[in-house]
Amino acid sequence: GFYANLLLTQTPEHILTQTNNKTKILCELKKEHSGVYWYRWSQERQHFEFLVFSNTLGKATYGTNVSQDKFRVHEERSHSSYSLHISHLHPLDNGTYYCSVSQSSQLLLGSGTRLSVADALPLPPKTTQTPVSKKPVLWITKSKAASRNGPCSPLVWIPLAAGVLLLLLSLVPTAHRLYRLRRRLWLRIHRQ
Repeated sequence: GFYANLLLTQTPEHILTQTNNKTKILCELKKEHSGVYWYRWSQERQHFEFLVFSNTLGKATYGTNVSQDKFRVHEERSHSSYSLHISHLHPLDNGTYYCSVSQSSQLLLGSGTRLSVADALPLPPKTTQTPVSKKPVLWITKSKAASRNGPCSPLVWIPLAAGVLLLLLSLVPTAHRLYRLRRRLWLRIHRQ
């Protein structure tokens, strides 16, 4: 039912932005269609929500409790490209957004755009300049000590590697749940 396809391209993959900002997700279509559907998957609520459908005439049909002030669909370049504009962003808008078209009783989904809204964005790490040592002998002994207990020390990278592995393993059930949810949604649409 749901599969990756070359008929629609969704960009960008990730959006990280602040509360009260606005953003835009683009969906480019390569084939005839009757319009574009937009959905949101919420990880916290384990919920797939229909947001809006926009037909080729530009008429929008919104899902229940979906604000028309918040979500707007713009058509660009003669039916081949649609963009979802989301304004007044809030952390409750976090989730993965999908554009979708109906093609011969199949629902084709875009690759998804993960939206993360935060009250404050993390600051980029500061690059500090290494002071030039006036005592070369002392500098050498310091760097030798750093090589044993510095950033490459097994005390640092072993727990880090274990943490990354655990994070990746924790994503497996989520991916499986999303696959089952997509399949259930497709079966529901297919039955109608």
